Amino acid sequence: MRHVSFEDLGTMPYQEAWDYQETLFGKNVAVKLAARKAEVEGNAMPLAETQDYLLFVEHPHVYTLGKSGHLDNLLADEQRLEDIDATFVAINRGGDITYHGYGQLVAYPIFDLEHHFTDIHKFLRYLEEVIILTLKDFAISAGRIDGLTGVWLDIDDPVRARKICALGIRCSRWITMHGLALNVNTNLNYFSHIVPCGIDDKAVTSMQAELGHEVSMDEVKERVKHHLAQLFSIEFDGYSHK
Repeated sequence: MRHVSFEDLGTMPYQEAWDYQETLFGKNVAVKLAARKAEVEGNAMPLAETQDYLLFVEHPHVYTLGKSGHLDNLLADEQRLEDIDATFVAINRGGDITYHGYGQLVAYPIFDLEHHFTDIHKFLRYLEEVIILTLKDFAISAGRIDGLTGVWLDIDDPVRARKICALGIRCSRWITMHGLALNVNTNLNYFSHIVPCGIDDKAVTSMQAELGHEVSMDEVKERVKHHLAQLFSIEFDGYSHK
């Protein structure tokens, strides 16, 4: 069973968390490059192993735009962003624009998929399944919509279907970064300043909105970790420094 280094970063500005991800991601990519070089040179010396990481974090209000996104989906100008105490960052994950903020659980799995399975689509479906199972633990029925990434409610009703979890990753040499954002007690008003994920005909929701009461973030974190461990056959070593 593969061991994963877990850190709960508490609340951290987006850029700081992104820089930290890049450091961990870069270490693993460097290990892969060294292994490839040794293979080419016929070097039989033992080499370092990659390390899987899982980061949990909440970000202050921020809108992030993925590589395939369109800036037109940001509906707020600089003055409006300042008024609502939000920032904007263009980043290197896939997908379009999304919002991160207080009350939202953001999970960044920095995994070496060569120790799991070398299939990006399967990885995304596994992340979605983790959230589907977590929501089920809180009596919220969720699923997938064909052709749309993420986790949704009322998936069979095109009018009432609404998104509760967004996904977007980067992968190089089978090392992943970025991840998922689950709306737990999120202020959904912040989504009114974007076209979420570039989808203009679907609403966004949260666990709090669906259940009618605030949800324990600690309980959600524990269930997400549990289902990640079960689906990926991993064990966590780590700590919180909130």
